[in-house]
Amino acid sequence: MTTAILEARDLTKSYGDRVVVDHLDLSCRPGTVLGLLGPNGAGKTTTLRMLYGFVPPDEGTIYYGGKRFSENRAEAKRMIGVSTQDDSLDYDFTVAQNLLIYASYFRPRVENLEGRVSELLERFDLTPYADESPHVLSGGYVRRLLIARSIVHRPSVLFLDEPTTGLDPSARLDVWELIDGMRADGLGIVLTTHYMDEAERLSDELLVIHEGRNVVHGEPHRVIDSVLGDHVIIVPRAEPAREEIAAWLQDRGAEQVATVLGELRVPVSKEDLAALTARFGDATWQVRPPNLDDLFIALARRNGRPT
Repeated sequence: MTTAILEARDLTKSYGDRVVVDHLDLSCRPGTVLGLLGPNGAGKTTTLRMLYGFVPPDEGTIYYGGKRFSENRAEAKRMIGVSTQDDSLDYDFTVAQNLLIYASYFRPRVENLEGRVSELLERFDLTPYADESPHVLSGGYVRRLLIARSIVHRPSVLFLDEPTTGLDPSARLDVWELIDGMRADGLGIVLTTHYMDEAERLSDELLVIHEGRNVVHGEPHRVIDSVLGDHVIIVPRAEPAREEIAAWLQDRGAEQVATVLGELRVPVSKEDLAALTARFGDATWQVRPPNLDDLFIALARRNGRPT
């Protein structure tokens, strides 16, 4: 297995008496996407701020390329790219100048900088706007420019914080394609998103945290299977036997019975589905494979958050 380009061990951070990140481990290998998920307040932002170097951990160690971040900050900073959902472009400069000026902050100087900027403009379909102000760009193209800027210095690890928030479906798919391309180039990517389909589609591994602790970690399909099992049944609001079905499933040990917009959603095993069909053969429900939305709802309920 490829050695991790980013590794954090036992990360801990408190503010006053509140433990925000609690002995968290994570790693990201070159050419992979690590999806960092969790509800609001789970500790994702604080974790990222420690990994960026914005705040120091109270305990734990961060490694970039096998070297301690705390002892090799300048070298590690050169390995890190960060793209947040905030628009931090300079609108007094052109699209190309935004890339050039950002790259000038890094030492040693980015090799063949003008060529690198031209390469990124082409790759991110920004060449027609190179001499224009970012004001002319749509929201999707602003996001392209922000991501391009974050990798202009050729980092080894890219942090993408909510990269498609606020984008229309077409622009969102375009960003997905760009992420796929960067992964194929060998970049290690840490992705945070509230879109579960995005996390499931893009992530090679998932790390779900709650109250600063690791709740579940692994490949998306393995994580889903381990928590939810074989199927999810959806019983519509209008089904007369809905409450009876819910009670029956709970009696059989179903832990993750959730109501979403009046629909009953329950992960079930093959055996429970067969028994349910025999017991409530006249009732109406749908059956589908479990997905990451179901996982997130189940984990939220398991950890004491209402759905």
